[in-house]
Amino acid sequence: MNNPKCAVCGGKTKRNGVTSSGAPRFRCTSCGASQTRKIDNRAKRLSEFLSWLLSKGAQKDTAGEGRTFRRRASEFWRIWPIAPCTGEICDAVFLDGIWITRHIVVLIASTRGHVLAWHLAQSECSEAWAALMLRIPAPVMAVSDGSPGLAKAARAIWPTTRIQRCLFHVFESVKRCTTTRPKLDCGRELYSLARKLLKAKDADTAAVWLAEYANWCAEWERFLHEFTLREGKRQYTHERLRKARNILNRLVREGTMFAFVELQEELGGAWESTDNAIEGGVNAQIRKLLRNHSGMTTMHRIKAAFWWCYMHTERPLAPAETLRMMPTDDDVEGLFASASNDRKCDDGSPEEHGSGIAWSEFHMPTEYRQ
Repeated sequence: MNNPKCAVCGGKTKRNGVTSSGAPRFRCTSCGASQTRKIDNRAKRLSEFLSWLLSKGAQKDTAGEGRTFRRRASEFWRIWPIAPCTGEICDAVFLDGIWITRHIVVLIASTRGHVLAWHLAQSECSEAWAALMLRIPAPVMAVSDGSPGLAKAARAIWPTTRIQRCLFHVFESVKRCTTTRPKLDCGRELYSLARKLLKAKDADTAAVWLAEYANWCAEWERFLHEFTLREGKRQYTHERLRKARNILNRLVREGTMFAFVELQEELGGAWESTDNAIEGGVNAQIRKLLRNHSGMTTMHRIKAAFWWCYMHTERPLAPAETLRMMPTDDDVEGLFASASNDRKCDDGSPEEHGSGIAWSEFHMPTEYRQ
């Protein structure tokens, strides 16, 4: 028989009429306790919630013009999706952060095909990046847009990993100094060199670029050294061009501009020179999700980004298993309190986010309920 077991003593039950709503009632043959059969449809409702969240659909288009959907999905806004820890060692990992508000950023690590981990932080400081890196085995190469905190954390957590600075972001840094229409010949040549940087794909093109850049530095050395005196202080005349040159000099000196070329020669294969895999494949999609569902509170925006990352991991759990494994607001209430001293904003979010000490257990898929 499909009769449920007694919730009091675990004994057998038998049919005993129906309730006022028409649901079948069961009575225990041992202790006489009465109960009804409860069907857990939370997994089904979670699937409906995620289908809406990852689509362009509006709540008003659902059953009940959104009211029924919001009631059925309200409990899932209390869940915090956390990244599975697979221990997989990747060849290349792409690192970047997406800002939710002015003081809240989600740091994300991904490969070419799926998301590896994410971390909620208050800024892109070295402590936040280190908290993210600690959950991922050191890859062969890490590609980033040049965050100073990321470089500091990588030196401590991933000392053997090669750091590749995204060449497109290098070009953008130079362009901000020269503009797209430089007035001086020095600026025109430097802007042309920056555009050629995007076409460097192997050792030969990288060597040609380095030679041309060295010639440019030698040719315009005296020009860039010109200065004027203002209020008795020496000020360089072409400060913005010097800034662009210093950026390129530092990247060449650190070896982060053509790390992908060195790996091609040492290990063979194709290695990425830009972080397009995370900029277009992850960040752009999360921004699109937030635009599709504009008007969400800060906490809902954070959890929406978390849900997107989780659903694009290599093997997300089934809805029923997800409900069993993932922590809720009640589970992390103590972590919120230790991170923000129980100070919360008007929208219910903690006043401070992402200190690596209090949030480390929350972001780790271990026994976070200790």
